[in-house]
Amino acid sequence: MSVIVVGGGLAGLSAAHTLLERGANVVLLDKQGFMGGNSTKATSGINGAGTQTQQEVGIPDNAKIFFEDTKRSARDLARDDLIGVLTGRSGDAVNWLQAKFGLDLSKVARLGGHSQPRTHRGNAQFPGMVITYAQMERLEDLAVSTPDRVKILKKARVTKVLKDETGVCGVEYIQNGQTSTLHGPVILATGGYAADFTSDSLLKKHRPELWDLPTTNGDHCTGDGQKMAMAIGASAVDLEKVQVHPTGLVDPNEPDAKVKFLAAEALRGVGGLLLDNTGSRFVDELQHRDYVTGKMWENGKYPIRLVLNGRASKEIEWHCKHYVGRGLMKRFDSGEALAKEFGLPPATLKKTFEDYNQSVRTKKDPFGKKFFSGEWSFDDFFHVAIMTPVLHYTMGGLEIDAESRVVGSDGKPIPGLFASGEVAGGVHGANRLGGSSLLGCVVFGRVSGDSAAAYLLQAASQAISKAGGRLGAVAGQLSGGSSVPTPSTSSSAQASSTSASGKEYTMEEVGKHKTKEDVWVVVDGQVLDVTKFLPDHPGGEKAIMLYAGRDATEEFNMLHDPKVIPRYAPDSVIGKVKN
Repeated sequence: MSVIVVGGGLAGLSAAHTLLERGANVVLLDKQGFMGGNSTKATSGINGAGTQTQQEVGIPDNAKIFFEDTKRSARDLARDDLIGVLTGRSGDAVNWLQAKFGLDLSKVARLGGHSQPRTHRGNAQFPGMVITYAQMERLEDLAVSTPDRVKILKKARVTKVLKDETGVCGVEYIQNGQTSTLHGPVILATGGYAADFTSDSLLKKHRPELWDLPTTNGDHCTGDGQKMAMAIGASAVDLEKVQVHPTGLVDPNEPDAKVKFLAAEALRGVGGLLLDNTGSRFVDELQHRDYVTGKMWENGKYPIRLVLNGRASKEIEWHCKHYVGRGLMKRFDSGEALAKEFGLPPATLKKTFEDYNQSVRTKKDPFGKKFFSGEWSFDDFFHVAIMTPVLHYTMGGLEIDAESRVVGSDGKPIPGLFASGEVAGGVHGANRLGGSSLLGCVVFGRVSGDSAAAYLLQAASQAISKAGGRLGAVAGQLSGGSSVPTPSTSSSAQASSTSASGKEYTMEEVGKHKTKEDVWVVVDGQVLDVTKFLPDHPGGEKAIMLYAGRDATEEFNMLHDPKVIPRYAPDSVIGKVKN
């Protein structure tokens, strides 16, 4: 019998790796054609207190300080037991990622609501993508090398959690139009509901006033796990607690787009300022997310822009380069050019900077800011983007205990059912701190893996006891009818199966293929027909369509490892660019 993990984002992947470490077998199902979920979009980093990285740079942080920061953010909905697990295991979580997956998490920043710098990222690429891909690729390799222990089913939508008199005993899922069942304990890692615009929307039911806001979430975030678990008697908590992030990037070409790209909180963490259309500050940029969002709405002087000076731009250079490449951010090489973008006299912005510098020098800020990153000069270069509040994260979800067991409406854990990541409620209370999303996925992914492995062992022991030691009976119990179809072709096997065709195309020819029905791009001199891959792209269709019929090499290489194409889309290579 295997433990069934539903969802292939960071929480599900962390659970799967932990189960394997504990000796359990795993079947992971994801309704998408590509794993990763929203975890791949996380841009600021992962929190950790007392990590090796912090110790090396002399940051005096520990789990107790982190606990207090998190409890303060959670406010009246703080659950000490869950916050204790999140913060107490945070250092181990970051160290585990570095040791097991060889990840670079050598940079540490202070985000809003944190009293210490503890949000870890590397020197390049978005941390969520780097962390999630490392786990994803390792698990896919294990599915090839040890198929008896790991099986991955993609485009497999779980529609029902199965329950009998003993507890949860499996799931029902649909793949390729066929309905099948799996038997075993279940870990739900299906994400939140911040893009739940379905007919039975949790968002509309609990926060109807937020329905019309744009979202940063992929269209897969529809509260599936919450709904399936509640249908069998699971309790849910804090479903009205939906985080509206203050800094969604407004695309000047599509200002009303429903799905927005997120401006990493790290942009404010390194010193970025929020300025309204008069060129004035109106908030402590490092306050809690809900507070900053509230002040933006209260101020109402749109457009509101996030501005980074030269020092901040260099500190987070990779992010700026990425946003500029997507047309979401602009660079200006002088204060005069920046003032022109605002449509204001240069003297207005000069005064804003002078007032801010006074706050830096005196440590007394009219908006209560406590942490500063140096003074500002008008004679500098700047990066600027227009901001809008966006649906980002759901703090509410299934009620769990400190062992990630899902709690029923009777107040008792439901045997055989566990939850981790955004599907689980109560971990963050009324407001989530930046950097704690990835952390919650890793920590509670590992906790749920530990708990499910222990549950499986206990079930096996009971089966042995009931069978009186008869191996045949035990084998029958452990098989449980949970046969899993073996994926027809693994991604690793595909990696070497296809090489670029010898056909050559001019860029003029490539440029003719730029619609959703027929889209080509160029990467490193290779021509790719990505039409079929478009709906499965984890970053959404728009990320590809921005470069439809064009050379996407620079943007692609900023975000992806070179092996991504041969590993996940080998059949898309149709030739190369003619010199």
